[in-house]
Amino acid sequence: MTYTKSTDGLRIAYESVGQSEPVLLVHGFASSRAQNWRATGWYEALTGAGRRVIAVDCRGHGESDKPTDPALYDYMLMAGDLLAVLDAEGIGRADVMGYSMGGHLGLIVLMEHPEILRRLVVGGVGETYLHGASRSRFAIADALLEPDASRIIDPVQKSFRAFANQPGKDRNALAACMRGERKVYSAAELALSTRPALILCGANDTISGPPGPLAAALHDGRAVTIPGRDHMSAVGDKRTKEAALAFLAAPK
Repeated sequence: MTYTKSTDGLRIAYESVGQSEPVLLVHGFASSRAQNWRATGWYEALTGAGRRVIAVDCRGHGESDKPTDPALYDYMLMAGDLLAVLDAEGIGRADVMGYSMGGHLGLIVLMEHPEILRRLVVGGVGETYLHGASRSRFAIADALLEPDASRIIDPVQKSFRAFANQPGKDRNALAACMRGERKVYSAAELALSTRPALILCGANDTISGPPGPLAAALHDGRAVTIPGRDHMSAVGDKRTKEAALAFLAAPK
C-alpha cells in the first residue's frame, strides 16, 4: 500500500499489483479497494489477463484520510484524487473501472480528462444517473447518523446503514461524503464524450436502474445487464468480469 497527496493535502491510499497496461479501479460508496475489488476476485482476474491493477481508496474510505466536512467530498475533488494517483505512478493513460460512486467519478474523468483515459467501465450506475437522486442521498446521510438504527424504516437507507456499520468504516466521514457536491452530466453533455464506455448493471439493481439509457446517452457507449444480480451482488459476478475483460481487451 502506498500514499499520495491530493491537491488539498489529504492522504490518498492506493496499491499497484501486476504489470503491463494499467487499469485504475475506483470502488463504491462505503466500500474500499480491498472490499470492492480484491475480495471479489478482480485483482486476480485482471492480473491473470496480463493487466496492472492500480486500486485506490477514495477519500473517506479504506486507508485514506477521512475528513468530516462535506465540502471536501465534492466529486470534482474526488476525481482529482484519481489523477493524483496516476501521476504518482507516472502513468499518462489508463483504463478506468468504477463501481457505483466510483462509476460516477469515472464519468467525470471521461468528460473532463479524456486525454488520460483509454476505455471506461462503469458498474452499478444506469438510468437513474440521468434523473438525479439528491433528495434520497441526503436521507441516506441522515440515516447513517441516526442514533437509533431501529428507527430507520426505508429499506435502502437500512442497507446503507448496515454496510457503513462494518468494522473500519467511519459513518461520520461517509455521511459527509454522501452530502458532498456531485457533478452529474446531462444526456446532451454525455453525447460529447470521446472515449468508449461500457455500462454494467444487475438486472435487479433498483438503485442504478437499467444500463441501456445511460449507455445510449454516451457517444460510444454499450450496455450489459447481469441477470439475477442487484446493486451489491453484480460487482463480483463472473459475467461482470467476463464482459469487462472482453471490453478492455478490444483493439485500441
